[in-house]
Amino acid sequence: MALERLDKILASQNIGSRKQVGTMIRKGMVTVNGTPAVRADQKIDAEKDVISVQGHRLEVSRYVYLMMNKPKGVLSASRDTRAKTVIDLVPEEWQRKGLFPAGRLDKDTTGLLILTNDGDFAHKMLSPKKNIEKIYHAILDFPVDSDDITAFVEGVKMKDFEALPAKLCILPKELCDSGIIPSERQVQVCIREGKYHQVKRMFLSRGKTVQELSRVQIGSLGLDSSLAPGQVRLMTSEEILAVFT
Repeated sequence: MALERLDKILASQNIGSRKQVGTMIRKGMVTVNGTPAVRADQKIDAEKDVISVQGHRLEVSRYVYLMMNKPKGVLSASRDTRAKTVIDLVPEEWQRKGLFPAGRLDKDTTGLLILTNDGDFAHKMLSPKKNIEKIYHAILDFPVDSDDITAFVEGVKMKDFEALPAKLCILPKELCDSGIIPSERQVQVCIREGKYHQVKRMFLSRGKTVQELSRVQIGSLGLDSSLAPGQVRLMTSEEILAVFT
């Protein structure tokens, strides 16, 4: 592993913000190989050097798992020469080689997006065999009816594939946008796969157009309501496990 700043490593392990860990270092709360660290920008090798915080050895994870509230107009990609990507929104201390969005959202789709450099985690999360549910909230141009709900349950048929059975319902009033949009046009969709533009195409096959789309949950992991569009934070170990439950 390449040498990295001590404060960056500590922040990447959810010890605190760069400012907070800098204060901890200055107060002598952090040691490297048994010697108190004196500078936040001290370069160390996290795989070889022993870091302790307040006397407790820190086991540095090579992987990072981030939750983002993806905003509109940003690509779910690792890099793009012409447009801003979700990786561009990640603070420097959480940047990793190989960081990518696990389960992409369309450019104009918002909501829960997981970023990681753990390929096995992403593969497991995205595999249709795992039957992990992804829940979306959508605003349509026309209200849904009972035939639409039945079609989703039976598996919407499209030109190139037949979707797995999905759940469709009108959003409870407490979750609806209280503006001028009728509640019958505000729906929740639960799918267990992620084909290209799938939710939009499923509604289009029913003669309805998705005007707004946001992913709110993956497995048992819900989007943190305190995250503003474009904000990102480290996931807890419990949240990582919640993806698969």
